[in-house]
Amino acid sequence: MTKPATRIQQKNRSTILTAGLNVFSQFGFRGATVDQIATAAGLSKPNLLYYFPSKEAIHQEVLASLLDLWLDPLRDMNANGDPITEILTYAQRKLDLSRDYPRESRLFANEILQGAPRLAYTFPALQSLVDEKATVIQTWANDGKIAAIDPYHLIFLIWAQTQHYADFDVQVRAVLGSDDPYPGAAIFLNHTLRRLLAP
Repeated sequence: MTKPATRIQQKNRSTILTAGLNVFSQFGFRGATVDQIATAAGLSKPNLLYYFPSKEAIHQEVLASLLDLWLDPLRDMNANGDPITEILTYAQRKLDLSRDYPRESRLFANEILQGAPRLAYTFPALQSLVDEKATVIQTWANDGKIAAIDPYHLIFLIWAQTQHYADFDVQVRAVLGSDDPYPGAAIFLNHTLRRLLAP
């Protein structure tokens, strides 16, 4: 029987994962090293390796926790709720994630751009969740509650319109100046989706 982790062990694991996120976000998986992560965590390399046997193990856990965070808003879409409200709430929560977790978004995007070698194992669960919510959206459309629209491409559209602000933050801010892009993005996204979804 495995003994539960002590508070110090839980703290050290959390510290290592935060340090891993920072290092992977800055240098990518290939450029990051265990030594860099240990230094960022304020731990010795042997101490870090007590918790995680390799750089790959740290990276995989960072990505897994990130995917959970990223998919929570989609999981919460309620088939019994008002369709337009549910979709707009989903889009706003995705935009909030881009605002609040830009490093995580860029790390995820970088992994996908590389062919998802350390994330592909999650794709069956991702497909199952998207299939489930696409069926909900299609039912709303069939019932005339929203416009006839391809539910998968609607989800992709929301991903693109929200994650763009994190993944291309430097470009967005260069174009807009020093203004915070998120309030304007929220208004535009809400307006666009309302018009797109109106039955």
